[in-house]
Amino acid sequence: MSGQVNSRDVVRRDDGTWAVTKPGSSRASALAGTQAEAVERGSQILANDGGGELRIHGTNGRVRDQRTVSPGNDPYPPKG
Repeated sequence: MSGQVNSRDVVRRDDGTWAVTKPGSSRASALAGTQAEAVERGSQILANDGGGELRIHGTNGRVRDQRTVSPGNDPYPPKG
């Protein structure tokens, strides 16, 4: 996976819940009752995993927002 961006998607499931998924994975990383909760959880997962891109899909399945999440625990934070 070297050179590829770490990413997660927030998508609505058929049962009305929201899932945080990793591309290529068959299972959801997390489930939530609302889209806002799924976005928060997806951001936490990416921050803990070194940062990456979070794509948020609308109820129609199209990407409606994309966010870059920075690493949560940067061992070498910039000075200043």
